[in-house]
Amino acid sequence: MEATAPSPKRRLPAGRKADLASYVEQVGEVTVGGLAEHFHVSIDTIRRDLDQLDREGVVIRTHGGAVSAEGQLKDRALDVRLRLQTEEKETIARLAAGLIDDGAVVMLNAGTTTLALARALRNHRDLTIATNNLRIPAEISPSAFRDLYVFGGAVRAITQATTGPVTFMMTPGGPEVDIRCDLAMIAVGAIDDAGFSTSNMGDANMMAEMIQRAERTAILADSSKFGRRLFAQVTTLDRADYLVTDSAPEPAFAAALAQAEVEIVSPST
Repeated sequence: MEATAPSPKRRLPAGRKADLASYVEQVGEVTVGGLAEHFHVSIDTIRRDLDQLDREGVVIRTHGGAVSAEGQLKDRALDVRLRLQTEEKETIARLAAGLIDDGAVVMLNAGTTTLALARALRNHRDLTIATNNLRIPAEISPSAFRDLYVFGGAVRAITQATTGPVTFMMTPGGPEVDIRCDLAMIAVGAIDDAGFSTSNMGDANMMAEMIQRAERTAILADSSKFGRRLFAQVTTLDRADYLVTDSAPEPAFAAALAQAEVEIVSPST
């Protein structure tokens, strides 16, 4: 009598979710349909697994799929980035707000860290703020600023920000206003020994121009950005006055920042 081949061992749900989490971290960004095909289960099963992994903070649920909570995708949508490193961003925002005096003129670039900073300015008064971050006007306390300006340009829906020149016109078609600020607060995507970088060239150009127009510059970046390099360099380390972060850099990188005369502002300093 011919022996019957054993049926494949069925994976336990916990094991599948662990495999799913590992796969999402490896790939970075996935769809529900792709996961269902990869793991040979139903779309409803994948949705339930992703919902649970999202609640556990392992993945970030998106419309129709998920992204890794740990991976470093170059250009995530704003609604995804708002849910990443939230505690770190709040820490950075609180520390960065401490660098801003009442009555100061401040430029803020696009990003979720600068958005957190804008919310952290609720106890400030008489600020003049210029930004390309389209979310800031709706989220900053009206009592914090005297004047709020938004730079024009093309709107990038994925970041909810404008990309264009850091200028304003006196009149339509007229001469540009020569604008300056006391402090540029610049959130970047990556930092290494060569300097600060981001994933989009247009963003990099705007950030560099904001820095050029500032008396002082504070770079805002959580520690997950250290030792990384993205597509477009913004500027070199020595153009920053401060690095505001959630955790002190490793000694070798801290030495590079010290040589560039960048003051580290972190909870441990």
